[in-house]
Amino acid sequence: MSFTLPDLPYAHDALASAGMSQETLEYHHDIHHKAYVDNGNKLIAGTEWEGKSVEEIIVGTYDADAVAQSGIFNNASQHWNHAQFWEMMGPGKGAIPGDLEKALVDSFGSVQKFKDDFSAAGAGQFGSGWAWLVKDKDGSLKVTKTENGVNPLCFGQTALLGCDVWEHSYYIDFRNKRPAYLTNFLDNLVNWENVASRLK
Repeated sequence: MSFTLPDLPYAHDALASAGMSQETLEYHHDIHHKAYVDNGNKLIAGTEWEGKSVEEIIVGTYDADAVAQSGIFNNASQHWNHAQFWEMMGPGKGAIPGDLEKALVDSFGSVQKFKDDFSAAGAGQFGSGWAWLVKDKDGSLKVTKTENGVNPLCFGQTALLGCDVWEHSYYIDFRNKRPAYLTNFLDNLVNWENVASRLK
């Protein structure tokens, strides 16, 4: 199965008032994400992975013992990560649905404590990577962070919310202020309905 760049679920300028500019989305989606799609398709051509789903490729090529992951993994995983990321954001500051709010309070003590933990994970990821809210294999909710393109699929977890902390995600709008970007992401950009739908 070849990779396809998904359309953004909103216009390129739809998140500008919430702190993610049209320029950022044009670079991030149209150039960076497209590069993962194009490079991934070239790398899987003629291999055992050519007919597999992106999820199968990620799980099948992840090497927990490797210092650096393979090119196939990196491009497949970053394609998947970004496809989720676009859906996890949206215009309009929506409220957190009740079932998700209850799950966050049960797991972290409060929504604010979840946000603090998530922001700390993202800010504390050395170099490039992602911060995640995941549902673990035992059903519990956890905040994690991963390096580079590694994602929760590698550990049998369900990604509920992910935030890209590669510099290309925030440098145009926030320069080197990653903590401010993370705070803005949680307060103004998250599509909480989408996050809640992943609980099920």
